[in-house]
Amino acid sequence: MGNPRVFVVTGPTAVGKGTIMKRLVARFPNVWLSISATTRPPRAGERDGIDYYFVSEQKFDELVDSGAMLEWATVHGLHRYGTPRTAVQQALHQGKTVVLELDLAGSRQVRRSMPEAVHIFLAPPSWDELVGRLAGRGTEDASEQARRLETARVELAAEDEFDIVIVNTTVEQAVSDMAHAMQLA
Repeated sequence: MGNPRVFVVTGPTAVGKGTIMKRLVARFPNVWLSISATTRPPRAGERDGIDYYFVSEQKFDELVDSGAMLEWATVHGLHRYGTPRTAVQQALHQGKTVVLELDLAGSRQVRRSMPEAVHIFLAPPSWDELVGRLAGRGTEDASEQARRLETARVELAAEDEFDIVIVNTTVEQAVSDMAHAMQLA
């Protein structure tokens, strides 16, 4: 099992990050999936400290200015989201394996703020498969799909920045590969 470690998981839209992370956490209770802090108000049913840490703009500024965020970004020009360093450190002290599910920019920030983290890129088996998965979810209109696919091209081009690449051919195989890479099994 080794020492607790931090893993950053990044990959393009529709590659299956959320599904794989949910299954990994369910299968390995010692894995802690990081909770982001955000300046947006809670949505119906969301709970502070469970879904997100809901903070004011002023508190978020304080966290950023004091270096208490491993990474952060303004999303859609509206609200800020970030990974609080203290929560990650607490999970590590509890012996947990920590996973941060981040976009490419967040991964790059963590590489600077926590260089010991292991970066895993979750890749699709092919471009056509990625396009099909995105269209198949039916959750985005055509213009949003085009925007997401353009971002996916940039993310796929950065694959060589990562320590480990896992191809999501099937969810179960990807979960198994992820567990192996994290030395969980």
